[in-house]
Amino acid sequence: MRALSVGDGALLVEVASGEEAQALHAELLRRRAEGLLAVREIVPAARTVLLDGLADPARLAAELSASGIPDVPPRVGHVVDIPVRYDGPDLADVAAHWGVPEEEVGRIHAGTAFHVAFCGFAPGFGYLTGLPPRYDVPRRATPRTAVPAGSVALAGPYTGVYPRSSPGGWQLIGTTDAVLWDHTRVPAALLSPGTRVQFVPTTPVNGS
Repeated sequence: MRALSVGDGALLVEVASGEEAQALHAELLRRRAEGLLAVREIVPAARTVLLDGLADPARLAAELSASGIPDVPPRVGHVVDIPVRYDGPDLADVAAHWGVPEEEVGRIHAGTAFHVAFCGFAPGFGYLTGLPPRYDVPRRATPRTAVPAGSVALAGPYTGVYPRSSPGGWQLIGTTDAVLWDHTRVPAALLSPGTRVQFVPTTPVNGS
């Protein structure tokens, strides 16, 4: 673990893996909820956690270095169901990369329990983890100039859903009508770090 000061009241904590970042994020949220940590924002990323609004960043850095990384806590709480049609244009390429029939991609994906590791890229876009490492896929060699909103996509170890049309190089395996970001909704984002997610097929995915 390495803690770096960012300005006068922020701390960026670097860890060795996504799992450690998720564990640290959960622990910091617990401390804040119990009144043990005064901080304005706690923002996880792939291998970092940013804390902003600290009165004494140096003191917290020393405390974190002394306590180390806790274990990842059990996943609890509400599960967000996202309906999906496994009809993406990259379905065949993903199936070939996985070494399975095309119809198996949806079955494997829908049978996985996901959670949001962190958010970024665009408002409402969550980086979901849960698939075993053998299902990692590379980004497309040539990104698309416009990926439709609602596209369910894979890249590396992550699953994501595009909240709006934008350029992107992820592998598109499906489509959802779920609204990922709605500024009139509270909260506006459907997904936030730590949220448990289940993809629910709207059509059969086993070829039957």
